Amino acid sequence: MSRAPFLLAPLDGAHDRAKFHCDSQPLNRYLREQATQDIRRRVAACFVALAEEQRIAGYYTLASASLYLADLPASNRKKLPRYPTVPAVRMDRLSVDHEFKGQGLGGALLADALHRSARSEIAAFALVVNAKDEAAAAFYGHHGFIALPDSPLTLFLPLATVQHS
Repeated sequence: MSRAPFLLAPLDGAHDRAKFHCDSQPLNRYLREQATQDIRRRVAACFVALAEEQRIAGYYTLASASLYLADLPASNRKKLPRYPTVPAVRMDRLSVDHEFKGQGLGGALLADALHRSARSEIAAFALVVNAKDEAAAAFYGHHGFIALPDSPLTLFLPLATVQHS
């Protein structure tokens, strides 16, 4: 079945969060019960892919973060100033409703997060993610993310590698 492209937008009260259902109950619960509080408290931003009638097909969250310079691979470390930490953007959550799986929406949401982070007027070295398991780490690895040497489920992608469009 062919669907129209999704509209990507910041989460707001008009979006139908009740129908969202993915394979992870914590991600379902976060969208329904916590996301708007995090937005209001300015601890996270939530972006949604909307299908017809404000239905949420997928979402992700972004927040500011930092990476310890010593945790980065030597090849990345040598190109950075010798500060203890480098600024980053953290994508804490990425989820697609079960009805919309297999349509490339996860990759599209990841691309949107990368472009938003790279276009930001606030400097950040990388987008960092904490993969929930090896399958999620493989997804990010497929998209060019690099695992931290001592923490293989924490991956990053330097924002300088993101093409601006």
